[in-house]
Amino acid sequence: MISYKKILRDGLLDNNPTLVQLIGMCPTLAVTTSVVNALGMGLAVIVVLTFSNLFISLLRKIIPPQVRIAAFIVVISGFVTAVDLLIKAYFPELSKSLGLFIPLIVVNCIILARAEAFASKNPPLASVVDGLAMGAGFTCALTIIGFIRELLGTGKVFASSDGTGGISVISKPAIIFIAPAGAFFTLAFIVAAYKAIKNRISDREEEIRVEEIHSETGQSDYYDTVRFDEEEEAEFLDEDRDEYDSEEEEDLK
Repeated sequence: MISYKKILRDGLLDNNPTLVQLIGMCPTLAVTTSVVNALGMGLAVIVVLTFSNLFISLLRKIIPPQVRIAAFIVVISGFVTAVDLLIKAYFPELSKSLGLFIPLIVVNCIILARAEAFASKNPPLASVVDGLAMGAGFTCALTIIGFIRELLGTGKVFASSDGTGGISVISKPAIIFIAPAGAFFTLAFIVAAYKAIKNRISDREEEIRVEEIHSETGQSDYYDTVRFDEEEEAEFLDEDRDEYDSEEEEDLK
């Protein structure tokens, strides 16, 4: 039974392509100098990922296994070309800003990974949901990185692709944040913060689960129970060791 809730949660949180899997790093580090660029790249990836997942899922029983990767790239490249032409026609400034990174979506690890790991093995509807979830997770991560880098590096937010306009917030920005090194710093801090928050939430969920179990079994304190089990195990090992020593002494006699 396919759980669409789990597919959405995996794409957005538990298996986020940027913050958890750390794939697709090339566009993540290169185009996140502004929120507009990050959103543009993210939306392009959502469109390509969703439609390529759909078509690969529909053709999964027809494509021979020996040439599946080549077939996947052909399907993906068709949608990338269409998206690239649309951006050039309707958003020329964004197209100039993103440059080569739109055509490079063809070989983006996220697109190929979802085609191979999910779309080629699941029905169309689930593949579409997976594409939307993974694309949305990628877009959210890019937008957060772009917001922080643009704010700290230029002092503005929501500036256009050519750097004009936007809302001025900081009078003395740190230019390093819009440099390549700033991309690595920002990504590292965001990943570390995400991991810390996720671990804290997991620990809290585990504590709640343990409390529920012990409330049902009548045990009031989990840590007392663990401590008691450890002491009992230590006593058993001591008794076993004493018995072994006594047997050795009898053998020597």
